Amino acid sequence: MVATIVAPLLAAAGGLGWRANARARDAVILAGLAVAMAASFAMLHGVSQRGVHVVRVGGWGPDLGIVLVADLLAALVQPLALAIIFVVEVFAIGQRRTAWGTNPELAGPLLCVLTSGVSLAVLTGDLFTLFVAFELILVSSYVLLTNQGRRSQIRSGMTYVVMNIFASTLFLFGLGFVYAATGTVNLALLADRIPELSDGVRLGIGAWFFVVFGTKAAVFPLFSWLPDSYPTAPTTITAVFAGLLTKIGIYAMIRFHTLTGMDDLGPVMLLIAGVTMIVGGLGALAQADVKRILSFHIISQIGYMLMGLGLFSAAGTTAAILFLIHQMPVKTVLFLVGGLIENDQGTSTLERSGGMAARRPVIAAMFAIPALSLAGIPPFSGFAAKLAVITAAIDEDAVAIAAVALLAGALTLLSMAKIWLGVFWGPTAENLSPVPTKRRNQRIMMAATGLAVAGTLAISLLAGVLFDLSDRASRDLRSPGAYISEVLS
Repeated sequence: MVATIVAPLLAAAGGLGWRANARARDAVILAGLAVAMAASFAMLHGVSQRGVHVVRVGGWGPDLGIVLVADLLAALVQPLALAIIFVVEVFAIGQRRTAWGTNPELAGPLLCVLTSGVSLAVLTGDLFTLFVAFELILVSSYVLLTNQGRRSQIRSGMTYVVMNIFASTLFLFGLGFVYAATGTVNLALLADRIPELSDGVRLGIGAWFFVVFGTKAAVFPLFSWLPDSYPTAPTTITAVFAGLLTKIGIYAMIRFHTLTGMDDLGPVMLLIAGVTMIVGGLGALAQADVKRILSFHIISQIGYMLMGLGLFSAAGTTAAILFLIHQMPVKTVLFLVGGLIENDQGTSTLERSGGMAARRPVIAAMFAIPALSLAGIPPFSGFAAKLAVITAAIDEDAVAIAAVALLAGALTLLSMAKIWLGVFWGPTAENLSPVPTKRRNQRIMMAATGLAVAGTLAISLLAGVLFDLSDRASRDLRSPGAYISEVLS
């Protein structure tokens, strides 16, 4: 479990040490990510067979020390996150010139630092260490976002960092409030103590952290930083951000609000979830650039996960977890395909593209599969995830939010069709300016994207198994006795 945090940090140090030697640097970074990924899959097997695993850093107790906790929710998310980063790094090696801009020797090590932050955020058992993990992610992601030094990147990057600093400031104040009210920031202890607080204090804490995590997750109305900052970043950076960063925000929300029993916030969450879905879908339809369309869809899909959480039922939480598992690779693949489009066409603007289905049928297929999954078309993973969310809503008599989810699905399908008609259908666009790419590098990029597409198909084939695991994780969160006893024992 510790290897998933330490191995990427060691790889970052090694990558900086060999930064002048591209081959050695790439080998060290891939090796570190591979070790972390292998450790995460071993962790998933161990947790699924033997239950919650706890590491007390330095041997300190949970009331004072740092505790790393691998329950089933963490064990499901962690391998997927590390596999995504590994595949994106392979893609980046093929797209080195356009992906990393003026400082390619720094981007790989920084990606490893971000990986450690993601691993720490998933595994931490206390709020303060979660704050540290978020800051580690923020610092590395800001540098990655602005790595090429373009004016548009700096401008949008400032919006990104200001909004996240705002969330971090709220997080720090929230830590003070929680510690003053309960005497701890450990999640296992909070699961026992927060329900004993008065209703006003308990709901105040829940609402405060909903704003904190909601900013990280880009829910309505806290999403304004995302559509401007993501499209300006290099393709591989955007792919990692789309697949992981907002999802870590929703992951933290699922863990905190279910462990601490914030069911009273359900109606507010459902309202915000519905608006998030529709605003994201309509925003996507209004765009004329592939990256901007996909960026607005990040917002829309977050609404589905928030909807599952807001139901505060076992089935709703199960659906939110399953949707999270489905979304992480699908969004990554779509942005990687967006990079292939940009390389081939010289642009991601719809009006200046066209004809790729005839010229590049493999790229067209690699777009169609995750696009249909995103829209919830069977038999792809998005269908199982959306069916689980909508069924959970109907079971709770939340018919209105189920109808909103169906409408948002229709908007998603329309915007995916818009990309298909603009980029892949029709005659080949005139005056194409493809990015010069060596054939070997092109093959590496195609192979990495194909591997990611295969991952989405694997999730579709394993939907039943993943639903059962998500259901177990959901029930463990809502009845956290095993989690609490393992941490406190």
